[in-house]
Amino acid sequence: MGLLTIGAFAKASRLSPKALRLYDELGLLAPARVDPTTGYRFYAPEQLEQARLVAWLRRLGMPLARIQGVCGLEAAEAAREVRAFWAQVEADTAARRDLASFLIGHLTWKDPAMSPTAKPLGIRYAALSDKGLVRESNQDTAYAGSRLLAVADGFGPQGAPAGAAAVDALKHLETDGVPAGDLLNVLEDAIDRAKQAVHGVAGTVPSPQEAGTTLTAMLWTGSQLALVHIGDSRAHLLRDGELFQITQDHTMVQSMVDEGRLSPEEAASHPQRSLLVRALGPGADGTPDVRLHDARQGDRYLLCSDGLSAVVPREEIHRVLTGAGEPEQAVRELISLANGSGGPDNTSCVVADVIELQQRERAVRASS
Repeated sequence: MGLLTIGAFAKASRLSPKALRLYDELGLLAPARVDPTTGYRFYAPEQLEQARLVAWLRRLGMPLARIQGVCGLEAAEAAREVRAFWAQVEADTAARRDLASFLIGHLTWKDPAMSPTAKPLGIRYAALSDKGLVRESNQDTAYAGSRLLAVADGFGPQGAPAGAAAVDALKHLETDGVPAGDLLNVLEDAIDRAKQAVHGVAGTVPSPQEAGTTLTAMLWTGSQLALVHIGDSRAHLLRDGELFQITQDHTMVQSMVDEGRLSPEEAASHPQRSLLVRALGPGADGTPDVRLHDARQGDRYLLCSDGLSAVVPREEIHRVLTGAGEPEQAVRELISLANGSGGPDNTSCVVADVIELQQRERAVRASS
C-alpha cells in the first residue's frame, strides 16, 4: 500500500486533519512525506498504529507532552506509564470527589442539635506522645481538646518545632466559635495558618526544604468532625465494632500501590515507605485532604503518627480500641504496643469517644 493522504489517514486513524497538522507541528506525529510544492502531507500505513495510540491517549485526557514520551517507549514501558498516569487521574478524581462530598455535606447539613428530640453529643478524649526506644528526641506532637484533635509528625532538623507550630496554629479553634455556615472559611484559614507557621520555623535552618511536618487534625463542630489531613499520620474510626482507616497516606510507596506497581505487603517493608509526596513545609505539596464525618454516639476515633501504624499490626490496634474502656487507657496501651515492637520511632496517639452529653456537661459547655 502506498502513502495515504492526510484525509485518508485521518479517517483511518480517527484523528482529524486539524489534529494531525498540530501533532506534526509539535513533532509528535510527523508525516512520512510533505510535497515540496503543495505542502500536502502524506502518511505511511505503518504510522497508523502510533496514530491510533495517540488518539486513545488523547481520549484518556493525557497531555500531548506526556503522549510524546509514551510514544517513544517500548510497549511494556509505555503500559507502565499509562498505568501511572491513570492512577494519578483516579487519585485526583478521588480528591475532587472528597471535596465535592464535603461541599455537598456542608451546604445541605442541618444541625441536629436544633431538633428537640436530638441527643446533644460531645467527645471524651486523651492524647499521649512518646519518643520511643531508639530516637534521641521526640519530633511528634499530639493534642486533644473539647473541639480539636491533632497529631503532627515533624521531620528534618527542625521537625519538632515544625510539628508543634502546625498544631499550635490550630489551637485558636478551641475557643473561637465556628458558625455552621462559616466552616469552610474557618478550615481554610486554619490550614493557611499552619502552613505559614511551619514555613516560619523551616526558614530558620540552612536547608529549609528539609524541615516540615505531617498533620492530621479533626475539628468537632457539635455533631460532625471536619478532618484535615496531609502526610502519613493516620485517622481511624471504630464504629459498630469495625475499624476503618479514613485517611490516605501521602507517600511515594502508597502512590506505587495505587498504581499497581507494589502490593500492600511489599509496601509494608519497602525502604522508601516513609518518603512523603505531600507535607507541610517549603518545597512540598501542601494540599491537604478535607472531609466531613457525621458523628454517632459510640464512635471512637484514633489519630496516630506512623510510629504506631508502621510497627503495630492493624488487628492489635483494633483489639485495643475495642477493649480499652477509657481513651486514657487506649492511648497508653497503644504506645506500649509500639514500644513493645521495638519503639523504632516516636509514637503519638489521640483517642476520642463520641458520647451523649449529660445535663451538667451541657450547661458547662453552653457557658464556655
